[in-house]
Amino acid sequence: MAYDWLQDTEPMVYESRIQVPYSWSVGDTGSRFLTEIRDHKRILGKRCEACESVYVPPRKMCPRCFVDTGPWVEVGPSGTLVAFTRVRYASELHPGHVPPTYGIIRLDGSTTGLVHLLGEVEPNALRPEMRLEPVFREPRTGHILDIAYFRPTHR
Repeated sequence: MAYDWLQDTEPMVYESRIQVPYSWSVGDTGSRFLTEIRDHKRILGKRCEACESVYVPPRKMCPRCFVDTGPWVEVGPSGTLVAFTRVRYASELHPGHVPPTYGIIRLDGSTTGLVHLLGEVEPNALRPEMRLEPVFREPRTGHILDIAYFRPTHR
């Protein structure tokens, strides 16, 4: 065996936390998406003219057709819950530092689902096909969490 020497080696574990601060650009497409949410509380997608798919979040290029996506289209703001999951542990990495519930929401007029936080609903009350609406944060800063969460529509 090529690694016989490992049998006599005691594993050493050093626990630490590495923090690497960085910033990155979301590009032209992501910037417009976030700016519209921040400035107008509007959610935009991009439509591929070849296959008619509407992507939210918007994509610069259609992953199905491999062509540049075409026009911007306003979607939602309401949508339908496709799937959800509940995180069962608290972490400083979670928004609000509490165990969140995430959903995939297909906004009206969109082909794809947007993954986002769910709120104002008991996890046991969630079900696929539930209608949801966004709750916008005040003030908004140009971040995806300018949509604080999606909640069941009150209609």
